[in-house]
Amino acid sequence: MKYTHVLSASVAAVLSLALLSAPSAFAASPATTTIAVSATVANTCTLTAGTLPFGTYSGAKLSVTGTFTANCTTGADFIVALDKGVGTGATLANRLMTNTTNTAFTLGYSIYTTSGGATVWGDGTNGSSTVTELGTGAAITYNVYGVIPATEAALSGTYQDTVTATVTY
Repeated sequence: MKYTHVLSASVAAVLSLALLSAPSAFAASPATTTIAVSATVANTCTLTAGTLPFGTYSGAKLSVTGTFTANCTTGADFIVALDKGVGTGATLANRLMTNTTNTAFTLGYSIYTTSGGATVWGDGTNGSSTVTELGTGAAITYNVYGVIPATEAALSGTYQDTVTATVTY
Protein backbone atom coordinates (compact mmCIF):
# COMPACT_ATOMS: atom_id res chain seq x y z
CA MET A 1 0.00 0.00 0.00
CA LYS A 2 2.73 2.34 0.67
CA TYR A 3 3.86 1.76 -2.81
CA THR A 4 0.39 2.56 -4.17
CA HIS A 5 0.21 5.71 -2.12
CA VAL A 6 3.57 6.90 -3.38
CA LEU A 7 2.58 6.05 -6.92
CA SER A 8 -0.69 7.91 -6.49
CA ALA A 9 1.13 10.96 -5.20
CA SER A 10 3.56 10.82 -8.10
CA VAL A 11 0.73 10.51 -10.61
CA ALA A 12 -1.04 13.43 -8.97
CA ALA A 13 2.11 15.56 -9.15
CA VAL A 14 2.63 14.75 -12.83
CA LEU A 15 -0.99 15.45 -13.63
CA SER A 16 -0.84 18.77 -11.73
CA LEU A 17 2.31 19.77 -13.60
CA ALA A 18 0.73 18.86 -16.92
CA LEU A 19 -2.39 20.85 -16.15
CA LEU A 20 -0.40 23.91 -15.11
CA SER A 21 1.70 23.91 -18.26
CA ALA A 22 -1.18 23.20 -20.68
CA PRO A 23 -3.39 26.07 -21.93
CA SER A 24 -6.66 26.21 -20.12
CA ALA A 25 -9.91 26.09 -21.99
CA PHE A 26 -11.07 28.95 -19.76
CA ALA A 27 -7.99 31.21 -20.13
CA ALA A 28 -8.73 34.76 -21.40
CA SER A 29 -8.01 35.38 -25.10
CA PRO A 30 -7.15 38.95 -26.08
CA ALA A 31 -9.60 40.77 -28.30
CA THR A 32 -8.54 43.80 -30.36
CA THR A 33 -10.22 46.55 -32.29
CA THR A 34 -9.21 49.86 -33.84
CA ILE A 35 -10.29 53.37 -32.94
CA ALA A 36 -10.67 55.86 -35.79
CA VAL A 37 -9.22 59.23 -34.80
CA SER A 38 -9.77 62.33 -36.94
CA ALA A 39 -9.97 66.11 -36.78
CA THR A 40 -10.70 68.92 -39.19
CA VAL A 41 -8.71 72.15 -38.98
CA ALA A 42 -10.90 75.06 -40.03
CA ASN A 43 -9.45 78.08 -41.78
CA THR A 44 -9.66 81.02 -39.40
CA CYS A 45 -8.26 84.52 -39.34
CA THR A 46 -8.23 87.25 -36.74
CA LEU A 47 -7.26 90.90 -37.07
CA THR A 48 -5.81 93.07 -34.32
CA ALA A 49 -6.41 96.77 -34.76
CA GLY A 50 -3.63 99.27 -34.90
CA THR A 51 -3.38 103.01 -35.34
CA LEU A 52 -2.15 105.46 -37.94
CA PRO A 53 -0.84 108.27 -35.72
CA PHE A 54 -0.37 111.37 -37.90
CA GLY A 55 0.33 113.64 -34.96
CA THR A 56 0.41 117.39 -35.67
CA TYR A 57 -0.05 118.60 -39.24
CA SER A 58 1.46 121.99 -40.12
CA GLY A 59 0.74 122.25 -43.86
CA ALA A 60 3.80 120.32 -45.10
CA LYS A 61 3.46 116.80 -46.48
CA LEU A 62 3.21 114.42 -43.53
CA SER A 63 4.03 110.73 -43.94
CA VAL A 64 3.60 108.21 -41.11
CA THR A 65 3.52 104.47 -40.62
CA GLY A 66 1.02 102.53 -38.55
CA THR A 67 0.50 98.81 -38.08
CA PHE A 68 -2.09 96.10 -37.51
CA THR A 69 -1.80 92.32 -37.42
CA ALA A 70 -3.53 89.35 -39.03
CA ASN A 71 -3.26 85.79 -37.78
CA CYS A 72 -4.56 83.08 -40.11
CA THR A 73 -4.43 79.30 -40.14
CA THR A 74 -1.25 77.83 -41.61
CA GLY A 75 -1.66 77.44 -45.36
CA ALA A 76 -4.84 79.54 -45.60
CA ASP A 77 -4.84 82.00 -48.50
CA PHE A 78 -6.24 85.34 -47.39
CA ILE A 79 -6.75 88.88 -48.66
CA VAL A 80 -6.61 92.05 -46.55
CA ALA A 81 -8.69 94.98 -47.78
CA LEU A 82 -9.23 98.47 -46.33
CA ASP A 83 -12.39 100.50 -46.80
CA LYS A 84 -12.53 104.24 -47.51
CA GLY A 85 -13.26 105.15 -43.90
CA VAL A 86 -16.28 106.93 -42.48
CA GLY A 87 -15.50 110.50 -43.55
CA THR A 88 -18.33 112.00 -45.61
CA GLY A 89 -17.27 112.21 -49.27
CA ALA A 90 -14.19 110.00 -48.79
CA THR A 91 -12.85 107.77 -51.55
CA LEU A 92 -10.20 105.07 -51.41
CA ALA A 93 -7.67 107.43 -52.99
CA ASN A 94 -8.63 110.40 -50.80
CA ARG A 95 -9.85 109.41 -47.39
CA LEU A 96 -11.14 112.15 -45.09
CA MET A 97 -10.68 112.72 -41.38
CA THR A 98 -13.43 114.84 -39.87
CA ASN A 99 -12.92 117.67 -37.38
CA THR A 100 -14.28 116.44 -34.04
CA THR A 101 -15.64 119.87 -33.08
CA ASN A 102 -16.90 121.18 -36.42
CA THR A 103 -17.82 118.25 -38.66
CA ALA A 104 -18.10 120.52 -41.72
CA PHE A 105 -14.28 120.48 -41.92
CA THR A 106 -12.21 117.56 -43.16
CA LEU A 107 -8.55 116.74 -43.64
CA GLY A 108 -7.62 114.57 -46.60
CA TYR A 109 -5.15 111.69 -46.44
CA SER A 110 -4.28 108.48 -48.26
CA ILE A 111 -3.19 104.99 -47.20
CA TYR A 112 -0.69 103.00 -49.26
CA THR A 113 0.63 99.44 -49.33
CA THR A 114 4.24 100.66 -49.56
CA SER A 115 6.20 103.56 -48.13
CA GLY A 116 6.72 105.03 -51.60
CA GLY A 117 3.00 105.71 -51.92
CA ALA A 118 2.65 104.07 -55.33
CA THR A 119 -0.34 101.83 -54.56
CA VAL A 120 -3.46 102.87 -52.67
CA TRP A 121 -4.51 100.21 -50.17
CA GLY A 122 -8.21 99.67 -50.63
CA ASP A 123 -10.69 96.98 -51.60
CA GLY A 124 -9.40 96.27 -55.11
CA THR A 125 -11.75 98.71 -56.84
CA ASN A 126 -11.12 102.09 -58.48
CA GLY A 127 -7.39 101.49 -58.94
CA SER A 128 -6.76 100.40 -55.35
CA SER A 129 -5.06 97.18 -54.31
CA THR A 130 -5.49 94.61 -51.60
CA VAL A 131 -2.75 92.56 -49.95
CA THR A 132 -2.72 88.78 -50.45
CA GLU A 133 -0.93 86.46 -48.03
CA LEU A 134 -0.58 82.83 -47.03
CA GLY A 135 -1.32 82.07 -43.37
CA THR A 136 1.54 80.95 -41.15
CA GLY A 137 -0.40 80.24 -37.96
CA ALA A 138 1.36 83.23 -36.37
CA ALA A 139 0.56 86.93 -36.37
CA ILE A 140 1.75 88.83 -39.44
CA THR A 141 2.30 92.57 -38.90
CA TYR A 142 1.26 94.90 -41.70
CA ASN A 143 2.64 98.38 -42.13
CA VAL A 144 0.08 100.99 -43.13
CA TYR A 145 1.65 103.99 -44.87
CA GLY A 146 -0.36 107.17 -44.45
CA VAL A 147 0.19 110.52 -46.18
CA ILE A 148 -1.44 113.90 -45.68
CA PRO A 149 -0.47 115.96 -48.74
CA ALA A 150 1.09 119.41 -48.47
CA THR A 151 -1.11 122.49 -48.31
CA GLU A 152 -4.25 120.85 -47.01
CA ALA A 153 -6.36 123.76 -45.78
CA ALA A 154 -7.93 122.72 -42.51
CA LEU A 155 -9.48 124.37 -39.47
CA SER A 156 -7.34 123.86 -36.35
CA GLY A 157 -8.50 121.08 -34.09
CA THR A 158 -8.55 117.31 -33.83
CA TYR A 159 -9.47 115.20 -36.85
CA GLN A 160 -10.46 111.54 -36.81
CA ASP A 161 -11.48 108.75 -39.14
CA THR A 162 -12.08 105.03 -38.79
CA VAL A 163 -10.93 102.69 -41.54
CA THR A 164 -12.12 99.09 -41.45
CA ALA A 165 -9.71 96.32 -42.35
CA THR A 166 -11.35 93.15 -43.67
CA VAL A 167 -9.69 89.77 -44.10
CA THR A 168 -11.26 87.36 -46.57
CA TYR A 169 -10.15 83.73 -46.42
